[in-house]
Amino acid sequence: MLEIANLEVVYNDVVLVLRGLSLEVGDGQIVALLGANGAGKTTTLRAITGLLQVHEGEITKGSIEFAGERIDGKDPSVIVRSGIAQVMEGRRVFAEMTVDENLRTGSITIENNAGIKASYERVMDLFPLLAERRRDTAGYLSGGEQQMLAIGRALMADPKLLILDEPSLGLAPKLVQQIKQIIVDINQSGVAVLLIEQNANMALSIASFGYIMETGKVVMDGNSGKLLNDEDVQEFYLGLHGTGERKSFRDVKHYKRRKRWLS
Repeated sequence: MLEIANLEVVYNDVVLVLRGLSLEVGDGQIVALLGANGAGKTTTLRAITGLLQVHEGEITKGSIEFAGERIDGKDPSVIVRSGIAQVMEGRRVFAEMTVDENLRTGSITIENNAGIKASYERVMDLFPLLAERRRDTAGYLSGGEQQMLAIGRALMADPKLLILDEPSLGLAPKLVQQIKQIIVDINQSGVAVLLIEQNANMALSIASFGYIMETGKVVMDGNSGKLLNDEDVQEFYLGLHGTGERKSFRDVKHYKRRKRWLS
């Protein structure tokens, strides 16, 4: 469904951020894209969704195809209409608008009332809490409720591929579990998901395949079971070492010197 091949992205004509990135998301898959801050995950999202120019970025090499058609360089509105929707990091709901108004902004690319109604009913079924609070002002919702609203707003566009940027960020563990189940439910309804996360345990527990990024390129990929069982992934991303004891990030920084996955 989505294929990125040898992608390079430069900011301000100077800073090379993506360095030959390649990845795929198959029809009906959940694919995890993992990496620490600064690895290039958000730049990858911007390249897919056509938002690079807003941030003074430019694709200088490579290609992005969705459903067999090139989308790199296309206008963001065209990309949304092709079937890609995103939920940005930090939720970014319209705080002064109601839940209902936020949701309806997501349907701007749907050209018929029947389609809007079908999308709205689907979101209400998926998020009964939003149905209860549809007249409430979005800015007064909790962090978890706002994340549900942001996901619901993206689903109003009836996407074939949903891109989620750090959906677990800033949420309590119980809410992370709720969001994880929501992602599974969305995927089971027929929507492919590209899950961009730092929470490797959450992402890999529901993804069928994963990519790990570092300094703008993929340094490791494989099915989720392979990645979860990899010693370096366990040590750096899950905080586990040796017999399974959890260690601090400070204690595992030495992975950068070993780089077993680059050998």
